[in-house]
Amino acid sequence: MRFSTSAVAAALLAALSAPQCGAFLATQPLTTRKQSHHLLPARNVKWQLLSTINGEAPAVETKESDDAVTSDDEEPAEFKLVLEDVPPASYEITTSPTAPGGGNVHTLTINLGAPGHPDPIIIETGKIGRQASAAVTLTRGESVLYATASRDKDVRDVNFLPLSVEHQERFSSAGMTSGAFNKRDGRPAEHEILVCRLIDRPLRPLVAEGWRHETQLLSWILSYDGVRTCDPLAITASAAALWLSDVPLIKPVAASMVGYIDGQLVLNPTLEQMKHSRLNLTVAGTKDAVLMIEGAADFLPEDLMIEAVTFGHNAIKTQCEALEELGKVAGKEKKYDSIKPPVEGLQDMVDEKYTSQLDEIYNSGLNKEDLSSATSQFAETVVTEMEEIFPEEKSAIKDALKDLMCRRMFVKAKNDGTRIDGRKLDEVRVIDAEAGLFPRVHGSALFTRGQTQVVATATLGDSGMRQKIDRISGMEQKRFYLQYTFPPSCVGETGRVGAPGRREVGHGNLAERALIPALPSEDDFPYTIRVESLVTESNGSSSMASVCGGCLALMDAGVPISSPIAGIAMGMLLGDKGGVSDENAVIVSDITGTEDGLGTMDFKVAGNKEGITTFQLDIKCEGLTLDTMKKALEQARAGRLHILGEMEKALKESRRELPSTVPKVIKMKIAEDSIGKVIGPGGKQIRALIEDFELTNINVEENGEVQVSGFNMEKMEEAKEMIILLTSSMGGGGGGGRGNRGAKPEYVGPEPEVGAVYTGKITGIHNFGVFLEFLPGAEDGSTPGCEGLCHVSELHVERVRNCEGFVKSLNTETLEVVYQGKNNKGKYQLSRKAFLEQKGVKSRGDSGPQRATPQEMTMSKEEVDIIAQAIENATLD
Repeated sequence: MRFSTSAVAAALLAALSAPQCGAFLATQPLTTRKQSHHLLPARNVKWQLLSTINGEAPAVETKESDDAVTSDDEEPAEFKLVLEDVPPASYEITTSPTAPGGGNVHTLTINLGAPGHPDPIIIETGKIGRQASAAVTLTRGESVLYATASRDKDVRDVNFLPLSVEHQERFSSAGMTSGAFNKRDGRPAEHEILVCRLIDRPLRPLVAEGWRHETQLLSWILSYDGVRTCDPLAITASAAALWLSDVPLIKPVAASMVGYIDGQLVLNPTLEQMKHSRLNLTVAGTKDAVLMIEGAADFLPEDLMIEAVTFGHNAIKTQCEALEELGKVAGKEKKYDSIKPPVEGLQDMVDEKYTSQLDEIYNSGLNKEDLSSATSQFAETVVTEMEEIFPEEKSAIKDALKDLMCRRMFVKAKNDGTRIDGRKLDEVRVIDAEAGLFPRVHGSALFTRGQTQVVATATLGDSGMRQKIDRISGMEQKRFYLQYTFPPSCVGETGRVGAPGRREVGHGNLAERALIPALPSEDDFPYTIRVESLVTESNGSSSMASVCGGCLALMDAGVPISSPIAGIAMGMLLGDKGGVSDENAVIVSDITGTEDGLGTMDFKVAGNKEGITTFQLDIKCEGLTLDTMKKALEQARAGRLHILGEMEKALKESRRELPSTVPKVIKMKIAEDSIGKVIGPGGKQIRALIEDFELTNINVEENGEVQVSGFNMEKMEEAKEMIILLTSSMGGGGGGGRGNRGAKPEYVGPEPEVGAVYTGKITGIHNFGVFLEFLPGAEDGSTPGCEGLCHVSELHVERVRNCEGFVKSLNTETLEVVYQGKNNKGKYQLSRKAFLEQKGVKSRGDSGPQRATPQEMTMSKEEVDIIAQAIENATLD
């Protein structure tokens, strides 16, 4: 059934009455955008209309239509943190001749001793991947990772560490198949790239200086239990493989994750616990110091951050001590013979000849362009002159010059309290901010700090604009996402432009996490939000400029954020790379590109006036002490407050009205068995609604929530009433409506026998189960066969995560099932699980450790019956 004209709609709507409400803004319509829809189960009828009240921030009005059914869903139970008792921190190494061919397998079992983390970490080597330089499997619960470390035989003629890292979350680890056309896991997804960066950052500074063999770290998730994230395990597994290889890693490295739940720090929290955590912190380091921090927080104070890092580092100490002992048993001898020793006398000669010239450049107060030009000419002169004395030592000369530049930068900061650009140690560069640059963009801002500049834009849309990411933990839909672009022109260069690189992905994710805590809830502000940050000039910390610019763009778009957010990058200068102490370290605020390149720390911190929302630490020495980190956080807070004050000069608070270019949104809720009526066969009905009422989109969610978006509020009201009409008893048959068509043909053969085994032909696969024709219809095709549903919970003795992927993996068109009778709606119920149990197939939980079950919502059989009926009717045209 299709209602194709507004005149017909108006005549029908006259019979109905509904409360009226104001719109966000009266605007001109834009080009219609048609989006995909989903046919999924929902709850009871309810509608919500968004409005502005006296120009204030958007409010949500909730009313029930005449046909609404009051929801009887109970309030979710209040979460209470319960942590299990665990054995004390300890480790044990065992060796057994169980490898293929009789070789030794070495197994390290680590108990972290943290309440709530009962599963030990088990690292095994010697059984798998024996041709790599080193390979390990790491097991925690039923999650298993495989990591390898390999290197080339030849030495490369470069002056950097040629290290590459790859990480893959295999869909098969969770019993799923890739959604790609060829069903093969492809190039790294965004979250896999972020894990690669987490692995690389703490390991790179600890590989012996001068190592020039091409080195590669690979890791895969082979089994995933869905209980905890595997991100910190990927760091530990790759670090363990590198430590056991002959690559000269100076010390073992490990990682841990910390949450803050109910006022308590929790080590490696479960995914369910993380839903209630105000902190998501990943820490990596050695037993002596911290090397890398990556985290997001809900406006937490600096003191708590230090406490959380200390808490996570305690678990790292246990793992590193255990890895040290494993290295003694199973590790290879480190290869130092290919590392070229320092050229005798080179560093002393460079220091003696060029220190005064370098100091003169550093004290000249030049801007970025002139300083860059002066240092480049100086470097060319040094290399040319020193090559005459030390031929064939160009790389060593460059290293010696870089070392001198690092030390002289430290001396200037330590002795004079000033930096090479003339600023004080805690001084932030001049800030200029402007909002509302572009007329048709929902929100825009230009943020300039010194010679770093970004153009940020914010775009608002309905739920159909969400970013969808397929992960082994399930489909993730992001309501807010920030995309960062760093073109070569921003540093006056030319180069590749296209898909974002790993650096761009990492910086964008960091800025995104900084802004998330300030966003309004979806109930208060139902829009999907996209922020884009285009770096137009760069001289240090463009990611933190993206935080500031992105925040101003959100405020310009009228997004009612809880408070402005700003970010700052801190640096550290060292006089001696051999150690970090308050005497040996100088902390500087708002670092430039030169200070980033020659310094030993890049510590980015973002938040509001009250607390921190995100932070990221990268270190180039052997670690950072907690005292130095505390000093850096205190100095960062002062800089952040200054930047927030400068941002207020451009825009003090979010605009009270949304721009005219933002579509208005009406929210509704319909019953599950009415979804098919709104969508229609093949989506015909929903497309007709979009076209006839001049909408931008209608999006139907799996819980029955409907978002109607458009620019003409009058037409949107009519569309809303039409949807109410379609889902009411006046709206015709279910599932898109059979209208006045004849009744669907029914099976007329003999009834199946309860408990009997039948071979059913697969006729449909859905996320809730499989439809099977298990008794034939009439030979002449006048009547259909007997069709029943095998619910996903009845497909196997083990839990099936992905119904479609599981059935396709069987590579069959039929299934053996047991008929279990009819349900209360007269539908035939089938069970493959019962058939397997009759054959003696048992769940692993019956004979071994109980499989940890992720906290996921599963549809009841009543809900399945409703949606199955809707699908059945909707597919008939």
